[in-house]
Amino acid sequence: MKIFSGTSNLPLAKNIAASIGMELGKCAVSAFPDGETFVKIEENVRGEDVFIVQSTSPPSNHNLMEMFIMMDAVRRASADRITCVLPFYGYARQDRKDQPRVPITAKLVANLLVAAGANRILTMDLHAQQIQGFFDIPVDHLYAAPVMYEYLKSKKLQDLVVVSPDVGGLKMAHAYSQVLEGGLAIVAKRRKSATETEAMAVIGDIRGRNVLMVDDLTETAGTLVNAAKLLKKKGAKKIIACVSHAILNDMGIERLRKSNIDELITTDTVLRPAIDGVKITTLSVAALLGEAIKRINCNSSITSLFEFKGGRTS
Repeated sequence: MKIFSGTSNLPLAKNIAASIGMELGKCAVSAFPDGETFVKIEENVRGEDVFIVQSTSPPSNHNLMEMFIMMDAVRRASADRITCVLPFYGYARQDRKDQPRVPITAKLVANLLVAAGANRILTMDLHAQQIQGFFDIPVDHLYAAPVMYEYLKSKKLQDLVVVSPDVGGLKMAHAYSQVLEGGLAIVAKRRKSATETEAMAVIGDIRGRNVLMVDDLTETAGTLVNAAKLLKKKGAKKIIACVSHAILNDMGIERLRKSNIDELITTDTVLRPAIDGVKITTLSVAALLGEAIKRINCNSSITSLFEFKGGRTS
């Protein structure tokens, strides 16, 4: 087995390799003066079970192309099997035709991954579960929830209500409420544009309670911030947001600084610079991904990685 990494999230890849007791495979990734990516695998991979770690976070197109080139290099070097490890699967929000003449880009990315040489996919907290069905190769879909749960348990939150900031995250919120033994509520929202949403109503009792908002992804933080504002207005005490992938841009950081959110809990699936003025707790999913890689290599079951405290995240 050999593990290689693209340039999108090198610290996570190093931690994954370290959790298995390995070193990252040697490869050189560079750019020509015109911006074209060049990759050279600097060790023998003939007949090896190869894992390539690359988050397709911004710049998404560059990171995707880099991964395709790495897979092509490994495939042409006669690797036995190529597993594409995507801690964050980009373009996942474009998973359906919700208006005329638009693409289903999440499916296009799936096709490109297979065409580039992927034999199987390992990913985490997809925006929509059905994206697994876009592939005709095996997909192992992990959840960050077991890692989040260990941290939340240590906080010993009382009078807890788990809130989904939109209808799509209700299943995830229900899973958290079951294992944390808290209540469940939902915020009804209306999307105005790609960067703006409007929180309209809260379904559930949150007055005088501590609130945990759970979501898979935030970029501009509009959904979280507007939901937190409405929850505070309805009488919520402490508000914590728990998000698997925090791909925060400048707008999202500014919104969080002015928001009612007391703490943002996220993971290291995407590389993010230090942010001042916002309490962000970053938990590592390296050990979870490392264990999955080890089991895939041994052809063992990874079912137990979905389970925590007697519950299941799926």
